[in-house]
Amino acid sequence: MRDAYHEELDSIGDDLVEMARLVGSAIGRATTAILDSDLKLAENVIEADKKVDDLQHNLEARAIALLARQQPVATDLRIVVTSLRMSADLERSGDLAQHVAKLARLRFPERAVPHDLHATILEMGQLAQRLMAKAAEVLVTKDVDLALQLEQDDDEMDLLHRHLFQHLIDERWQHGIETAVDVTLLGRYYERFADHAVSVAKRVVYLVTGEHADEIQSEIQPVTGVEGA
Repeated sequence: MRDAYHEELDSIGDDLVEMARLVGSAIGRATTAILDSDLKLAENVIEADKKVDDLQHNLEARAIALLARQQPVATDLRIVVTSLRMSADLERSGDLAQHVAKLARLRFPERAVPHDLHATILEMGQLAQRLMAKAAEVLVTKDVDLALQLEQDDDEMDLLHRHLFQHLIDERWQHGIETAVDVTLLGRYYERFADHAVSVAKRVVYLVTGEHADEIQSEIQPVTGVEGA
């Protein structure tokens, strides 16, 4: 019985990795769809999100069943509860990739992103995909140091988001209100996607150490001060 129990725990972990890989691929393909106005690819991303939803629902059902049957304590309880939270982060990430694809579909055959912002959106999409790939790696390796790095990597997304916003408020903006709304939404989708990748990594830190990532990072911050004070 205990072997079956731990196999089920491992299976839940495998499904989290699969979800992370699927949503990472989805945000990459959605970015291509929005930039190239590729309707077929957009539809593919939208349809593929069902698999992520199915994985999340199945994982949730198995995790709740484990809680009811096994009544896990200590580390095992932390695994089950944290897995439920990570699956919610990953499911939401899939939704955000789907939102990008739906915007591509909505504006087809026009392009939602003006030419002068093409490079910025491309960079945001590539960064979002890299962050989720790192989150998937953290899920596999349980590497706390790599998990803690993700928050620093996310600073780059915040910079890109601010850069995007600066374009929107520039008095030289000539692309109209509808495009401004589209670009605002896109920026928010990518920023939130990155936040969910960071959240997954932080939850792995808690899973491994029993401490929250913010607490660990505050402990390892270099002490600064006036010499001789």
